[in-house]
Amino acid sequence: METIAAISGYYDRGGEVNRLHTGRGRLEFRRTQDVLRRVLPPAPARVLDVGGGAGAHARWLAADGHQVRLVDPMPMHVQHAGTIAGVDAVLGDARRLDEPDAAYQATLLLGPLYHLPDRQDRVTALREAARVTAPGGIVAAATISRYAGLYDTLVRGRYPDPEVRRITDRELVTGVHEPVGQELFTHAYFHHPDEIVTEFADAGLTQVTTYALEGGAWLFADRDGWLEDDDRTTALLEALRATEQEPSLFGISSHLLTVAVV
Repeated sequence: METIAAISGYYDRGGEVNRLHTGRGRLEFRRTQDVLRRVLPPAPARVLDVGGGAGAHARWLAADGHQVRLVDPMPMHVQHAGTIAGVDAVLGDARRLDEPDAAYQATLLLGPLYHLPDRQDRVTALREAARVTAPGGIVAAATISRYAGLYDTLVRGRYPDPEVRRITDRELVTGVHEPVGQELFTHAYFHHPDEIVTEFADAGLTQVTTYALEGGAWLFADRDGWLEDDDRTTALLEALRATEQEPSLFGISSHLLTVAVV
């Protein structure tokens, strides 16, 4: 219960409202958008955005012509997302979706798996996503790499701190992220790159493709103007697209996006 309260407290501060439009979050946003636009059914598709937060992705999905329903457990997120034109936002839990079978052509879980440390809960959320998705549709889920915390603390210069190092080293073994304070992120689960595919399979999703979203570029893209200049941003996105399905690079990417055909 303390962990749930801490996660709720983190999101209640409102940081998720703008996170994907500032700093390194911009690269995560652009690459998620880039991959989804290639794998989603043509608009107007019925899209369920599970754990969609304040609607960062729901906004552009609706603008692209999709019929978007957003489900999130945080009332503040639902309230914010509900103000977006073309987005229907409701409270809900990824593990128990109050949606009919085969109602959507695409179901997205771009955040829920981070916060389900129990493997069976993650499989249940994926199974629910598959249930509400029509045959031939897609389920897409984002995960954070097991190694993201290590690289993040190294880049920020925090790893030598004994407490940070203790937590980070344990995280590499267990995948459980326990933050030192909550200024950067909250309690979460970080996947080994191979792990998500087996969870998809246990949920009955076997036609799976995994994409490395930021590759190693998340370690530098918010510096030196990479995301401030259109030409450099385009070049960066093209480079990441060229290597997005290379398994040997999955571990260095901060986020992975795994897509299955139902």
